[in-house]
Amino acid sequence: MDEQKTLKRNLWFFPLGTVGRDMMYSLVTNFLLTYILFTKGLDAAQLAAITAIMVAARVFDAANDPIMGNIIEMTHTKWGKFKPWMIAGTIFSCAVVYMVFATSLKGWEFVVLFGVFYFCYSIAYTMHDISYWGIVPALSSDAGARDAFTSRATLFAGIGGTLASIVIPMFTTGATAIGGNANTAYRIVALGICIVMPAFFLFTILGVKEHRETEKPKKVEGGIFKKMISAVKNNDQFRWIAVIFLIQQIGNNFILGGIGSTYIYLQYGYEGGLYSLFSTVGVAATAFLMIFYPAISKRINRKPLMNIMIVISTVGYVLMILSRIIPGIGFVLLTIGYMVSNFGLYSYYLIMMISIINTVEYNEYKTGERNEAIIASVRPLVTKMSSALVVMMTTATYMIFGVTNYTNQISDLESKAAAGAISEADKLADIEKVISGVDQGQTWGLLILMVVVSYGMMLLSNFLYQKKYKLDEAEYERICKELEARKQA
Repeated sequence: MDEQKTLKRNLWFFPLGTVGRDMMYSLVTNFLLTYILFTKGLDAAQLAAITAIMVAARVFDAANDPIMGNIIEMTHTKWGKFKPWMIAGTIFSCAVVYMVFATSLKGWEFVVLFGVFYFCYSIAYTMHDISYWGIVPALSSDAGARDAFTSRATLFAGIGGTLASIVIPMFTTGATAIGGNANTAYRIVALGICIVMPAFFLFTILGVKEHRETEKPKKVEGGIFKKMISAVKNNDQFRWIAVIFLIQQIGNNFILGGIGSTYIYLQYGYEGGLYSLFSTVGVAATAFLMIFYPAISKRINRKPLMNIMIVISTVGYVLMILSRIIPGIGFVLLTIGYMVSNFGLYSYYLIMMISIINTVEYNEYKTGERNEAIIASVRPLVTKMSSALVVMMTTATYMIFGVTNYTNQISDLESKAAAGAISEADKLADIEKVISGVDQGQTWGLLILMVVVSYGMMLLSNFLYQKKYKLDEAEYERICKELEARKQA
């Protein structure tokens, strides 16, 4: 009875913790580049430097994430090994995120500050993200319970991301921007999110109870890197799911975290409400999937479900292309198309999350060690790698299609409004003139690229998952039974 009571309590307090986390994640992943483009007016060399910093930080994370996972694995406190790092990572994240969105620096001075910020943010995010998802195997080893934890946490993450997708563009862009300009608006919105994030994380830190190992962690023979290399070398399913997840995340983020916002502003108008509507409706259908995924997973196995979602998403991508062909309802078709395609994309995300977690038992089956935190480190590592690659692809797209010619003009007008040199009404009127001069061939290029990249990555991730990932429902159950038999023996 106590175990069931704890499970029910955890099923609420664990997912609640990620609402604020994902608001901050959305701010940095989906809106940081937009903030830079529309407020900093960087030239091609400076924008390229920003991109290089993000890629370099991801290479740094390639070592940092597993190391952090191992550090968490070796942590032994009366609060457990996960919660202390949740607290430290939260405080550190809030400090550096507010720093970059509150600065008035521009040009190369901003580039230097951005370099400091991005490396610090990478470390801070790793602290709380690996510890948050790493705690899942310690909450339950039951497959159904893990599905429930993962899907419910993803649901609450979606709530946080959706709230951010509504609030951030609505109050930073166009006529509804706080303070009448993007510079002031982003600073205030970032401050609000830096308050909300720790407030929600307290639910997990104070409310969740995990099953802790009674023995103290043993010293790692050969050091941290030996343990990391061993986890990768001896777990082929861990290796494959990391690659597949990276591909899936690039496709998943290329629209909302890439060129989607700029495309909408240049094609339909510089109004944050438009992008809020696009992103909100776009993720609305996924709420159904997140709520009912545990029930669906009992009836349809993961691999057949992925094939079904390919068909559904194809319809959505076709509607997005048709948005430029059928006059009068272009924005409506674009939004509905993204909602339908995102239904499939988020189903893939849920499946990837569960597939990563299930390699813990596979690792124990093959090596005798669970290495929960090290395996959990693959998710934030891949997430950050994909976001850096999306930024690199997005920046290259903007340069190829000449998008920065328009965003720099808008940035200049936003800066003048922030300095009081022009009124908000004059700023909006001048921005409308800038957008009216955008070449339709440029916006066509943005639309086609974001559809082709997103859909292509979904197809590729499905192909690899079907061929290379062997831990389906039957095999996972067999492994769990074998592990239980070993313990009994």
